[in-house]
Amino acid sequence: MKLGVFTVLYQNLPFEEMLDKLSAMGVEAVELGTGNYPGSNHCNPDELLESVEKRKAFQAALASRNMTISGLSCHGNPLHPDKTFAQQSHEVWRKTVQLAELLEVPVINGFAGCPGDHPGAKYPNWVTCSWPPEYQEVLDWQWNDVVIPYWKEEAQFAKKHGIHQIAFEMHPGFVVYNPDTLLKLREHVGESIGANFDPSHLIWQGINPMEAIKTLGKQNAIYHCHAKDVYLDKANIAQNGVLDTKHYSDILNRSWTFRSVGYGHDEKLWKDIVSMLRAVGYDHVISIEHEDMLASVDEGLGKAISLLQGILFKEQVGEMWWA
Repeated sequence: MKLGVFTVLYQNLPFEEMLDKLSAMGVEAVELGTGNYPGSNHCNPDELLESVEKRKAFQAALASRNMTISGLSCHGNPLHPDKTFAQQSHEVWRKTVQLAELLEVPVINGFAGCPGDHPGAKYPNWVTCSWPPEYQEVLDWQWNDVVIPYWKEEAQFAKKHGIHQIAFEMHPGFVVYNPDTLLKLREHVGESIGANFDPSHLIWQGINPMEAIKTLGKQNAIYHCHAKDVYLDKANIAQNGVLDTKHYSDILNRSWTFRSVGYGHDEKLWKDIVSMLRAVGYDHVISIEHEDMLASVDEGLGKAISLLQGILFKEQVGEMWWA
């Protein structure tokens, strides 16, 4: 496995300065935003699609530092009921597919999106329960009329451009938020659909990350991985459960808070995650995503790198000489 970083945390640094900084920290791969929520500061599809020279310079900057791209990330909501917002997300997605083909990047990361509750809706509607019965009607409409048709068409578009790994982050607020919903979309759309496995979003929902890896791994449905931790405030959870709409800065009153790797859970959990990923055959990049309100970018990332460097397996498994 390689150690990577989702570079949005250094979006204010120029591309090559960012690469130098991460390379000096021992990072081997970068995950690059191409627009929508992650922005495109380090990888602008419009510029790179238009110019062969810029693409060559872009690739040379990576190669000279022995770094690779783990994935291009265009997290947005192409299913948004606001047609302008949806179209912007859609256009970035399609440009990302075209760029991934030219850069020979096999994985595109993003969200599956979330529609509204009817064709004239104004905002997305994330359904979290099956009763009263109208919620089930909303779910049926979302999946059958919007989600499945859209991603069937886009999976075919991606395949035409040589992209066979669309990695969705299972994130509450979108229709794909756990292994069950990811596999539901995969069943209807095909094996192009897989996971950008981020344990933090699963853990706060009460999902055991090792069991989730096992479930998805048995279907070869893990295409990319994030390393981000989450702190669970057991006292607040005991009072209010895990669904929490308080601002991320309200740490003392929230049920959970994103943390740097090692500050939400101990090293043993991360060793178990890495081991289970290897057990299901994942041998790509573990990409650190820094979203810690209690640590600076440099310090939070540095501590995450230090922990993961000590637990990632770098060598191939040898023969089982003892059995």
